[in-house]
Amino acid sequence: MNQTSDSSSTAIQIEGVWKIFGDRAIEAMAAIEKDDITKQQVLEQYDCVIGVADVDLQINRGEIFCIMGLSGSGKSTLVRHINRLLEPTKGRIIVNGNDVLAFSDDELRRYRNTHIAMVFQNFALVPHRSVLDNIAMPLEIRKIPKNKRRATAEKILDMVELTGWGNKFAHELSGGMQQRVGLARALAVDAEILLMDEPFSALDPLIRRQLQDEFMQLASVMKRTTVFITHDLDEAVRIGNRIAIMRDGRIVQIGTPEEIVLNPADEYVADFVSGISRLKVVRAHAVMQSIESFEQAHGPLPEGLQQFDHDAHLGELINSAISSDRPLLVADNEGREVGVVTREDLLRTVIEGAETS
Repeated sequence: MNQTSDSSSTAIQIEGVWKIFGDRAIEAMAAIEKDDITKQQVLEQYDCVIGVADVDLQINRGEIFCIMGLSGSGKSTLVRHINRLLEPTKGRIIVNGNDVLAFSDDELRRYRNTHIAMVFQNFALVPHRSVLDNIAMPLEIRKIPKNKRRATAEKILDMVELTGWGNKFAHELSGGMQQRVGLARALAVDAEILLMDEPFSALDPLIRRQLQDEFMQLASVMKRTTVFITHDLDEAVRIGNRIAIMRDGRIVQIGTPEEIVLNPADEYVADFVSGISRLKVVRAHAVMQSIESFEQAHGPLPEGLQQFDHDAHLGELINSAISSDRPLLVADNEGREVGVVTREDLLRTVIEGAETS
């Protein structure tokens, strides 16, 4: 698991976090450390359940970090440690350089109120308040003057494309619109960190995809550090800069969507990614060969080759290769030629993907 160690770029650092549920959690933790007993033995001997097991990860400032896994994998339990809705049995949680577990009650309230916001799967809107008042509620708790919090709420309302709905009540809105209000309320806090626990999973597929698109557009502008919980790999691949896959409370693999699809850590991850089309995940930089290696095998590069950005999707490259067997040039963000993709490279990537399906 390659993770950055640059503290200036790290927003959230989780070190050796365990969460064991049950009255004898401390005893169970001691037995795990001494005798390395299993999850089943913890249940049988101590009547305790392991929710999170020895998790280490770093989340970079401004990235969308997806944590995914099946029901019961520990993903929602883990994310609730970041804002201390749950206390770990063991481990450290550092957010923006601060030890969250060392906060006093007042510091914890201030941290939750100003530095972190959460969006849940259920919309959690107050039914007797208008849309604007729901969005402005966190600012009201902060005792922000009414005119200022209303102006902020109206601005956020426009951002989530609900202009004109501010005086309506929750029951007058569709599910997708209600989830937009929940997201708007979290954005109104202007927190550095956004925690999203399966926020779109209760919505029908069409609305869900629309909200994913809108969220990604907002995220590109606002650049909030976001921890996004999902059980849907398609959603994680679309949204996440990086993905952590959990199983039985442990992290099995961390990587970009591309890294996980191309190089699954084990059979469990391979099963997860088997249904994902590589065409929208794999990018040019992952399949290209160096210009030097191409020229060693084939001689000097031909003139007038078509050029693609290093982030171009596999599907774009294949469409070009259909009409011509000439190699494709790959350029970096500055337009420098950094690699070559041949028809053979594309075929190999597609065939390997089919073999793992």
